[in-house]
Amino acid sequence: MSFKAFADELKKGLPERNYIFASSDPFLHAEAISGIRRLVPPDEIGFNLQVFDLLDLKEGALTFDRILDELNTVPFFSGRKFVVICNSNKLIKKDLKKLEPYLEDPSQTSTLIMLHAGPLKKETKDQFKKIKAISLDINESEVPLWLKSRAAEAGVRLSGKAVEYLIGTIGTDLGLLAAELEKCSLIGKPEITDSDISEIIEGRRTYNAFALIDAIRQKDRDKVFRIYRILQQTEEPYGLLGALNWQYSRFVADKTTSADRRYYCEVFRELNRADREIKSSGSPYPMELLLSRLLQISRR
Repeated sequence: MSFKAFADELKKGLPERNYIFASSDPFLHAEAISGIRRLVPPDEIGFNLQVFDLLDLKEGALTFDRILDELNTVPFFSGRKFVVICNSNKLIKKDLKKLEPYLEDPSQTSTLIMLHAGPLKKETKDQFKKIKAISLDINESEVPLWLKSRAAEAGVRLSGKAVEYLIGTIGTDLGLLAAELEKCSLIGKPEITDSDISEIIEGRRTYNAFALIDAIRQKDRDKVFRIYRILQQTEEPYGLLGALNWQYSRFVADKTTSADRRYYCEVFRELNRADREIKSSGSPYPMELLLSRLLQISRR
């Protein structure tokens, strides 16, 4: 299951007694908590939504018995209580044994949500087989739908071109996209267009991924690195790589000749290599190396 499955479950009001939501991206954990918060009336937030972090157990600021007591306490008002456990992957054996009886007979007035950092391993799935498990991760193909959904929550609509422009310029980093979307929502218009986003983004920089790819396709080495020197002042390497991936994916969609297929096959091979190198080194150098390699690929 993906983030869409979580969104669908959220629309139903999270009807199950116990859930485990997994993702490697802390931003998506925060998104899940925000979604759960919307299920609780504002005047009940302080009573019927409790968020605990198992990292606090090590610091002595929290006991697992305190979490169990909260789960078994009848909620205030007539609503339902949501108890969120962050970093549930840090659950130790002695606390797991305390949790098991609760999972066998959960409270009928509380919903337990465990936020698991990273993908669920088979051992974890076996341990929590009585808990409904949902992955929060978003595939790249789901990002446009996620953007439109998040915009709707902010009370605005994103045109199709606006979505393409935003991802093509910012990349597919969800945190960065959410930040830009928040700025867009402050414009005060019911529908945001690509021109609106261009004004916001171009107001703070001269070039974007569109211009960079154009320079690469023109084999203009000086222009490529001139644009990159400007972009690196405001872009993290991984965000820029995401923007390049998105733009090249759009270009390849309608290319059918064997020469084009060979060209884009080499392009994506280099993009994947850069992805691995950026993750392993944390240095901007692989991005410069990537640009040099892309310039060397022939379209013949």
